[in-house]
Amino acid sequence: MTPRLVAIDRPGGPEFVDDVLRIWDAGDAVFPVDQRLPAEAKSALLRTMRVGEAVEEGDALVMATSGSTGTPKGVVLTHDAVTASAEATSARLGVTPEDHWLACLPLSHVGGLSVVTRALHTHTRLTVLPGFEATAVDESGATLVSLVATTLRRIHPERFRTIVLGGGRPPADRPPNTVTTYGMTETGSGVVYDGVPLDGVDVDVAADGEIRLRGPMLLRCYRDGSSPVDADGWLATGDLGRWLDDGRLHVDGRRGDMIVTGGENVWPEAVEAALADHPAVAEVLVRGVDDPEWGQVVEAVVVPAGDPPTLDALRDHVKAHHPAFMAPKRLALASALPRTALGKLRRT
Repeated sequence: MTPRLVAIDRPGGPEFVDDVLRIWDAGDAVFPVDQRLPAEAKSALLRTMRVGEAVEEGDALVMATSGSTGTPKGVVLTHDAVTASAEATSARLGVTPEDHWLACLPLSHVGGLSVVTRALHTHTRLTVLPGFEATAVDESGATLVSLVATTLRRIHPERFRTIVLGGGRPPADRPPNTVTTYGMTETGSGVVYDGVPLDGVDVDVAADGEIRLRGPMLLRCYRDGSSPVDADGWLATGDLGRWLDDGRLHVDGRRGDMIVTGGENVWPEAVEAALADHPAVAEVLVRGVDDPEWGQVVEAVVVPAGDPPTLDALRDHVKAHHPAFMAPKRLALASALPRTALGKLRRT
């Protein structure tokens, strides 16, 4: 019988894991459905991913990209790719039979589901929660967990041996038992840990600064049959970065996020990091806004911590750390910031 794509439309829990194993045992591939979507959006997504239609022999997963700039793409990951990711990440983390994984991030995203597939492939004890709830996470008894910065702030991190952090810029004061990761849906989860590529992963920074990745955990193709991987196996990420003096990879950000103001390049992450410790700032998003004189100007969107800050105060704060051209020229106040399910800021 031709293998096909089967959707799992249920919250995280033991039944979800049972569904994954049952579908794989039948030779089919899994598509996890985002539980936060309304019924109409779910139906549209199932059509886009062609659920129920054929997949190739050896395909394990189809994961929807976040789709922040258009229709989500379906990333096809094979069993070989999932196994390579599980083995490389587990080796880097020193996972032992005594460890216990906790999955509490959305299973419709690779950062959440990779905890499940990693534990299944390494036969490590696994607890899967229907979502993030701080008390349940703290009381899980797990030794390993994957989190994002927004969830890290709500738990007692010392209860875990290792916390894998993804989904965006980590906090400056992150606990010593955290490991930062860089990767994307197309790489089957993080492939660079604390700036160091996993075993078997090649990283290249092109002349224009774009990061390219190669390794056995990369996607086979997108669901429409196209592939972003070139003939030599390289995936151009769309991210810009550089090698630090100690040999670690530093990711500056998405190529499209760079702000060009008056001919100067400004990375929003650097300005956000400078503003994050201002006492009047609870959360901040920095983006470029079109301007007839400067091309773009730097805008700070701030969730205040108490009384709202002034633009002049924020400018002075940034200029204490960076050149004046990086200081925001506009200030907008908000009650919350737009984020993806894994906590990444949506600047568009």
